[in-house]
Amino acid sequence: MPVTPETIVALAVLLPFVAAVMAPLLRRVMGGFAGWVLALAPAVAFAGLWTLLPQIAAGGKIPVSFAWAPSWGLNLSFMIDGLSLTFALTIAAVGALIVLYAGAYLKSDPHQGRFLSFLLMFMGAMQGLVLADSLVALYLFWELTSVTSFLLIGFDHSRQSARRAAIQALVVTGIGGLALLAAGVLIHALAGIWELSAVTADLRSGAMYPLLVGLVLLAAFTKSAQLPFHFWLPNAMEAPTPVSAYLHSATMVQGGVYLVARMTPLLGGSAIWNLTLMVFGGATLLWGALAALRQTDLKQILAQSTIASLGLLMLLLGVGTELALTGAVLYFLAHAAYKAALFLIAGAIDHGTGTRDITELGGLRDKLTVSFIGTIMASAGMIGLPPLLAFYAKEEIYAAVATGDLASLVALAVLVIGNVLLAVAGIAVLVRPFMGALIPTPMVPHEAPPAMLVGPLVLGVLGIGLGIFPKWAGEFLAAPAVSAISGHAAETHLGAPIDFLGVVFWLSVLTWALAIALYARFDWVRLAMGRLAARVGWSFDEGFDAAYFGLVRLAALVTRLLHHGRLELYLLVVFVLLAVAVIVPLWLLGGLPWMPAWPDLKFYEWGVIAMAAAGAMTVVFAQTRLFAILALGIQGLAIAILYMLFGAPDLSFTQFMVEILSVVILALVMTRLRLDARDKRPLEDWLRDGGVALVAGLSIATLLFAVLEGPLDTRLSDFFNAQSGPIAHGHNVVNVILVDFRGLDTLGEIAVVMTAGIAVLALIRGARKPAPVAPAEPEVPTRPKRRRKAAA
Repeated sequence: MPVTPETIVALAVLLPFVAAVMAPLLRRVMGGFAGWVLALAPAVAFAGLWTLLPQIAAGGKIPVSFAWAPSWGLNLSFMIDGLSLTFALTIAAVGALIVLYAGAYLKSDPHQGRFLSFLLMFMGAMQGLVLADSLVALYLFWELTSVTSFLLIGFDHSRQSARRAAIQALVVTGIGGLALLAAGVLIHALAGIWELSAVTADLRSGAMYPLLVGLVLLAAFTKSAQLPFHFWLPNAMEAPTPVSAYLHSATMVQGGVYLVARMTPLLGGSAIWNLTLMVFGGATLLWGALAALRQTDLKQILAQSTIASLGLLMLLLGVGTELALTGAVLYFLAHAAYKAALFLIAGAIDHGTGTRDITELGGLRDKLTVSFIGTIMASAGMIGLPPLLAFYAKEEIYAAVATGDLASLVALAVLVIGNVLLAVAGIAVLVRPFMGALIPTPMVPHEAPPAMLVGPLVLGVLGIGLGIFPKWAGEFLAAPAVSAISGHAAETHLGAPIDFLGVVFWLSVLTWALAIALYARFDWVRLAMGRLAARVGWSFDEGFDAAYFGLVRLAALVTRLLHHGRLELYLLVVFVLLAVAVIVPLWLLGGLPWMPAWPDLKFYEWGVIAMAAAGAMTVVFAQTRLFAILALGIQGLAIAILYMLFGAPDLSFTQFMVEILSVVILALVMTRLRLDARDKRPLEDWLRDGGVALVAGLSIATLLFAVLEGPLDTRLSDFFNAQSGPIAHGHNVVNVILVDFRGLDTLGEIAVVMTAGIAVLALIRGARKPAPVAPAEPEVPTRPKRRRKAAA
């Protein structure tokens, strides 16, 4: 029985969430071996996605849709094309190795089950993000990656630094999430559809295009740590090593790169799109590469180099040519393999020596031989040596910008400098921990368990294997992805013999030569950059703290200003704004009504109106609280009589009940105060409150008169009259509306009244209970002092 694409998508997206639910139980039952079982979830997803590779490589696209909210035109739709499949395969493959690694890395941690659950949810969210075709689904999975990364970064919540890093990542990526939400709503408003693959409107031609570009790039830059939003990514190293390896190689930080690639057919090709990506991508590349050389912690070196790699990918997407896009796809694959391997090895070194500081490591090649072999393969990818896939990626990158014009020359210079600095970091990661004399470490050096070594070795071999067979990688991975990004069929020339006499190859040789020369001065460069950073004395991280705590102080100031605890001022603001909200739109839109004609009322109807007015005036001028409560009841009873006179007995009965209960409850509550007294109020309070009351009442009356001047729309009343019998089986339309058509609203009102009644009952019972008297403390007897006998 063949497996359908719907089943494969369900496996890729839902299976990690199912495994996440089972993770704590498996950890309790199987202990440290739970990682081997849970790794099957991404492995099965990878196997299912792999079966779609031939169809996608042939130029096919596979839409998958599940009914979600059809009445709103919303479907849970996915699209499998070259771009989404390349990302999904990478996420699943690396994820299986990361889960396996985490099972051994946190074997003794009592919360390992929870950690694996968070990790698998993170994987499922990322799979949903890259496979989603619906803008709504894209946004939901986008935010879910932010939430799950928050849980993973702050996993060790006992440390303040971990909590701060998690909050910082959530805040920064949350800003991008809001931008993506606005961009999705704007795209739907312009195109009239939620599915990206079905958008046919030209989004580049409208006046909203610059705003749309800004929103999409803001979302992408915050997620992929582009300047000036890069600072959260190094701090995310507070997370356990498996999180760092997954986060930096194939998942969250690549989400922004994926978003830009996915939006390129709709928004790309303009100067504002291409130049913004090239400028910010190039700046991020140089910034991250330079910052990597300043670090001594292995994870920090790799984190800063990840920022540089993300900038490189953004720059290539900004260039936008077929060669540049091919280089970006190949570099994404190569980077995922070698960066995940290097992070996993950094964790293995920390596990086996007790430190990750390169100034305290050396000579580990004989003690950690397997890790050394894995580092050789991964560092060769970071340096871009043949025959690894990273070498072909670098060749494509240089070929894309070696065109001779000024802009291309600037981009080429930035790329060469950035690759030189990244190669130096790759050499340092290989040489400093493993070469030279053995340096004593906090722990006796020992190799990591097999589950922690499988990942680096497999990823290292994968980078070499894809480089040995570049034609296969080009036809089945690069070309389909480039076709999806560019919007037209792309071809690949990978597999052709290397042109050793070409400019592109010699640019690679120049990169390696400069990297070796600069590494010879590595310590001097690191110390010089450290002194420069100390002299500057400011960082984007500190700027975030200033902005964050400034916002907290502003919130406290606004809270003190608006939530001062004075009920009369709260009511004053509410009624003033009510009057403004009613009158100002009517006035600006020309909707103020004409003076209404006086109705032809009977004398007793005028009498009831006069009684209501007299009750309201009595409330204002009453000298005691009890008299004011009774006068308020008289005013309400007059309104109830008016309802009855004008043909609304049900409403009149309800009003009678409400007024009686209100008078009784108010009188009972006020028994806690003196009913024969009245609050003393100065004249300005009378004028202020009386004026606001008159203005609010006139505004509501004006609104009602404006409504009465308009034509009567009877569609809703006709619907209720027609459907009360067939649907609700009732002939009293008012009762049917309250109980059936607005049943939930009525239930809420009943719940509110019941809650208020319970609160009143608690107040009454509390007033009856005498205050407890503290028992008197017993007196402690004291011994009288003896008088000394006077000396003779």
